[in-house]
Amino acid sequence: MRSSYKIFHNECVYFITSTTVEWIPVFTSQKYFDILIASMKYCREEKSLSIFAYVILDNHFHLLCQAPELSKTIQSLKRHTAKCILEQLEADHKKWMLNLFSYYKKMHKTASDHQVWQEGFHPQEIMNEEMLVNKIEYIHYNPVRRGLVKKPEHWIFSSATDYDDGHGVLEIDRLEI
Repeated sequence: MRSSYKIFHNECVYFITSTTVEWIPVFTSQKYFDILIASMKYCREEKSLSIFAYVILDNHFHLLCQAPELSKTIQSLKRHTAKCILEQLEADHKKWMLNLFSYYKKMHKTASDHQVWQEGFHPQEIMNEEMLVNKIEYIHYNPVRRGLVKKPEHWIFSSATDYDDGHGVLEIDRLEI
């Protein structure tokens, strides 16, 4: 089922989530994280994607972001990363995961034999400062809640380090809160 959430104001900041089909854990080694990080960097540099907070986990990512054409930018990011992930899985001889992405592909997805990402990205417009702070905390504490780290800034695939006066693996656009 397609998401009923929509982008109504491109000038606004949105909290978005994108998940792999059936929550398949793709991001389990550096090379797979690097695919998504490189695509996010490209979108920041070439598509005016502003990223204010992020986290990447094994089967999904969250962004607090803004772009002139956010829907198109995220669709492009997901399309490109899916292609690269499938190529890497092929190179890594991970046929079992390729088979899962083929098995769970939606019937109407005829352009590919596989589907990496669930449809949509569940955009939620940030309406006020309280919501902004809540979403940043939600993003940063996601790895803690999953038991992956004890402190948010210990998860390197997150902007928590940036908010703790460090630098993460992906440059962010600072928000003063």
